Amino acid sequence: MPLDQDFNDTADPKEMSFFDHLDELRKYLLRAVAGVAVFAILALCFPGILFGEIIFGPSKLDFWTYQKMCELSHWLNNNDVLCIKELDFVMFGSTPTSQFTQYFVVSIIAGIVLAFPWILFQLWLFIKPALSGTEVKYANRLVSFGSLLFFLGISFGYFILTPISLNFLGNFKLVDSIQNQFTIQSYINFVAMLTFATGIIFELPVIIFFLAKIGIVSSAFLKKYRRYALIIILFIAAILTPPDVTSQVLMTIPLALLYEIGIIIAKRVEKNKLAEESK
Repeated sequence: MPLDQDFNDTADPKEMSFFDHLDELRKYLLRAVAGVAVFAILALCFPGILFGEIIFGPSKLDFWTYQKMCELSHWLNNNDVLCIKELDFVMFGSTPTSQFTQYFVVSIIAGIVLAFPWILFQLWLFIKPALSGTEVKYANRLVSFGSLLFFLGISFGYFILTPISLNFLGNFKLVDSIQNQFTIQSYINFVAMLTFATGIIFELPVIIFFLAKIGIVSSAFLKKYRRYALIIILFIAAILTPPDVTSQVLMTIPLALLYEIGIIIAKRVEKNKLAEESK
């Protein structure tokens, strides 16, 4: 039996009250939370991979990004200009429970990341009864597209922004006599925030799709305020990344491209609305 069969059999979504909708939403939210819990428990079982290879990977000189930057430098005959030879910082636990606490916090974050397609699927099941046949087809694709964008954003934040930002902040010193010391909590918060936030921001085309669907924005509106959107994107990039120009530019470029993709999606939504109205 399909997961949404019980919803379709109980009531017409158009006739359901506000509290009935809340009850249905609670059901799908519980399913989403259960999926997060399963993946979080799975992450708890592999602390060596989660922490040693993933979380603390960018703090090691043999990290994949640093190796590729060095290879690129050699390929461009720039000697070792792009090679990261030192990450001049140390990490320490500030309290007796800091490492134990972060063990569970990171596992929950990992659970959310791994369960993201499942979370989107539950959202799709919730809104599916209210969609027409054509809308269901596009929403079905949107779940896959949204998951792809999320993991692209996670990868971009983890493999590009995090190591470049960490290298800048770790090696930045006001004077040579000051040693950079990061608490485990601050390091993990930095990596998790930069990576997870990038994944969420990459959902911009999906957000534009829903806003265009309910008539809040249009392709003409997005084109008209493109310059203002670019300023907002620059502002977001400045907030999420360290104060080095390289990280900010690297964050701005994909967001600007995603905004242009959002304009194309808004046009497609408007075209489909006209087709539905002409029937």
